[in-house]
Amino acid sequence: MAGTVTVPGANVPSTPLLKDELDIVIPTIRNLDFLEMWRPFFQPYHLIIVQDGDPTKTIKVPEGFDYELYNRNDINRILGPKASCISFKDSACRCFGYMVSKKKYIYTIDDDCFVAKDPTGKDINALEQHIKNLLSPSTPFFFNTLYDPYREGADFVRGYPFSLREGAHTAVSHGLWLNIPDYDAPTQLVKPKERNERYVDAVMTIPKGTLFPMCGMNLAFDRDLIGPAMYFGLMGDGQPIGRYDDMWAGWCVKVICDHLSLGVKTGLPYIWHSKASNPFVNLKKEYKGIFWQEDIIPFFQNVTIPKECDTVQKCYIYLSGQVKEKLGKIDPYFGKLADAMVTWIEAWDELNPSAAAGAANGKAR
Repeated sequence: MAGTVTVPGANVPSTPLLKDELDIVIPTIRNLDFLEMWRPFFQPYHLIIVQDGDPTKTIKVPEGFDYELYNRNDINRILGPKASCISFKDSACRCFGYMVSKKKYIYTIDDDCFVAKDPTGKDINALEQHIKNLLSPSTPFFFNTLYDPYREGADFVRGYPFSLREGAHTAVSHGLWLNIPDYDAPTQLVKPKERNERYVDAVMTIPKGTLFPMCGMNLAFDRDLIGPAMYFGLMGDGQPIGRYDDMWAGWCVKVICDHLSLGVKTGLPYIWHSKASNPFVNLKKEYKGIFWQEDIIPFFQNVTIPKECDTVQKCYIYLSGQVKEKLGKIDPYFGKLADAMVTWIEAWDELNPSAAAGAANGKAR
């Protein structure tokens, strides 16, 4: 059952960035031994662990971490009938952690993601880099060829409009992976031994009007700015599709960020993705999505959110209606998904009444 455990720790930074303003959300089905290597970076922060699968199984967490742990029984108890919108037997269950958090920022990481090293051999503090990405502006309206102009040693290049140099608020920081790349099943099958060894020292803003494949294993976002749109859909047990949870969230988030003039960054930081999932199992989960995405992508490329949708919640409810109308023709699953999107917003607003009040009053953030 859910509970909070706090054990005094040692050997942690004295003033970690956003210590009281950020939660780390981890979906898992196993003991969290991987946290030992993250201890120097994660220990000052509060963890929200979402246990998938068998709720009677005990998940062991190393001593010294401040955490809450929720299993399926807790999700059902807290959300009641609305728990139907939270996926089961799929890492999409992590979005329940986003919903119950009371912090401004979220960092989510998978339990097979380890600390990577930069080209000098130094351990990469992925969380710190994500925070830097979120606290500096984005440039979605005009591409800067030196990438992030707000980084030390960079700036806006000649020809960049001065009227756009203040940038936009950053809603999402999308990190990358060394070792095992985030490939789909067909690519895994034809490139089983391929590993990503390229460390590219860059952060860039994804331009307005451009979609991207969002991976949820090394991701941070401003919960106040975009949280209600970070729904990872209906995946896994009882659903015809899997491994598209973060993709779905990313497409919804990007369209809404573009509408609300918010920024999405990708690039640094890197984590070390330690193991490849089974490509044959992945193919069974993905195969419908591989076909469906050829219709889903044009849908998101062409959808236009009305001006009166001035909050994330209003944008998301509008999107749900469009999903039912346009994508429902492809498969009945999308009608079910559209209904779950509405249920998600209702549940979010119930657990976050102050945010819901702000949305009702037309405040985008």
